[in-house]
Amino acid sequence: MTRRTPQEKKRLSYLKDRRSAYGENDKSSRKNIPRSRRARHHELRRAEHLALRKLTASGGTLDDSEVRFRRPGTGSWRKWADLRLGELVVRRLERRAERGGADAPRNAARNAAPIERIRRTTRPRRG
Repeated sequence: MTRRTPQEKKRLSYLKDRRSAYGENDKSSRKNIPRSRRARHHELRRAEHLALRKLTASGGTLDDSEVRFRRPGTGSWRKWADLRLGELVVRRLERRAERGGADAPRNAARNAAPIERIRRTTRPRRG
């Protein structure tokens, strides 16, 4: 393993590290992701059960596998990756400049250089 310079470490950190930008406590995902999946699958099982009950009540005979085959997709809830650290830092600096109030022009000028530096360093290298 080769030694990395501090600049290279920071560049890799901006590219590879991820941060939750969803707006909730990042630790809560540990419980909320399984809860969301569980709720969606519960919904599907319930719809399946009701469809099967309706069929058997009307005298139809359809085995469970056919009801499963006709059910709608697994739903609208999806996981997505967190933002890269570099993107998050740029977003925060831009937002800080926008919401600066009376100091907005000064903040925009002060944040322009770090934003450009982060964008430049997180661009994929060619070659």
